[in-house]
Amino acid sequence: MNHTLKRQLRRLATERPYQIAAASAAVLALATTTGALVAGGDGAPASSQHTAATVAEMRSDTVASRGEARVAPPSASTSPTTAAPTTGAASPAAKASSNPDLTRKPTAPKPPATKVLDYDYQAQNTYYNCGPAATRNALSATGIDRTQDELAVELGTTEMGTNSAEDTTRVLNAEVKGSPYRTRMFAGTPSPAQMDRLQADVVAAITDGRGVVANVAGDATDTDGGWHSYGGGHYIAVVGYKDNGRTVRIADSANAADPSYWITTIDLANWIATRGYSA
Repeated sequence: MNHTLKRQLRRLATERPYQIAAASAAVLALATTTGALVAGGDGAPASSQHTAATVAEMRSDTVASRGEARVAPPSASTSPTTAAPTTGAASPAAKASSNPDLTRKPTAPKPPATKVLDYDYQAQNTYYNCGPAATRNALSATGIDRTQDELAVELGTTEMGTNSAEDTTRVLNAEVKGSPYRTRMFAGTPSPAQMDRLQADVVAAITDGRGVVANVAGDATDTDGGWHSYGGGHYIAVVGYKDNGRTVRIADSANAADPSYWITTIDLANWIATRGYSA
């Protein structure tokens, strides 16, 4: 073995990253050199160059192998999963938001355009019992049977009559389950908003099967031209409506010969002026 090859092998052996590879290279080089010396004789320099090239190539391969080991991608068994997590069933809130039909509240049925209650009419038995008679006529539409005298006691009716719509509301609620009645009072000439309120109240009560009791005063003309005058005040029952509440049916206890008639809701509102009603 010549001196040049020995120096190369010594250098490779002393470099730490390649000590293991150098040992293998040395064995290979010795075998190659020995074969070259035996076969080539005077061709030693060429064999020496060929051996050095072989060692260098091995060294380069070793470096590449180490570098590839450092950056090798993780195996399939250790790589993190990238699949999107599965989701459970949609929540009721999500379903409702995606389907407006699930959140929409059921709407109440539209009231009929016309409705008249089946009531039992009775004329007042005294000149001052219009309050008890009107209350009785209204209650009869709900199937409640009370005498005028019984109701007169409850209303506090005297020969001076019944005080106000507050009394009819109180007694009606005492007789009808759920106490559905409310009092509406007019301080003077009713406003358009109060007229609309009266119309809505009548439609709601009649649709619910309840008669309305109104305290009126003064004069009014019905839709047939009949004239009705109660200067000192009077109580009547409203037992029906038509034209979506623009016209109402009156049960009037003052005269058995003229027990009922139609009147516009606007005229009824003006007839109630300064008084009130229970609906």
